Amino acid sequence: MTYVVTENCIRCKYTDCVDVCPVDCFREGPNMLVIAPDECIDCGLCVPECPADAIFAGDEVPPGQHDFIALNAELTHAPGWRPIVRTVLPLPDADIWNGKAGKRALLERKWPG
Repeated sequence: MTYVVTENCIRCKYTDCVDVCPVDCFREGPNMLVIAPDECIDCGLCVPECPADAIFAGDEVPPGQHDFIALNAELTHAPGWRPIVRTVLPLPDADIWNGKAGKRALLERKWPG
C-alpha cells in the first residue's frame, strides 16, 4: 500500500519529505503536496521527515481522512501539479496552520493564473 499525504499538509507544504524520497514521487500543488501512488515504492522514508505528521501508510490513514487516498491519486495528474524533487521553503504561515483541524476546504486545486 502506498503512502498518502493527508489534511495537515494543507496550508503548510513543508517539503522535508521530498529530499529523502528515492523515487521522486511527490507532486506540488499551490498549498499542499501529494504522493503519486503509482510511483511510491512504500519505503516510508518520508514519514519521519514530515514536520506536520501528515504522511501515513495507506492502511494507517486516520479515520475521516480516507478520501485523501483518492485525492492523492487524483491530484497527481491534475493540471499544474508538478513533480517536486528538492526542498523549498514552506508556505509563509505554515507554522500557524500546522496542526489546525478543518483545513480540507482550504485546499487549492488549481495554480493561480
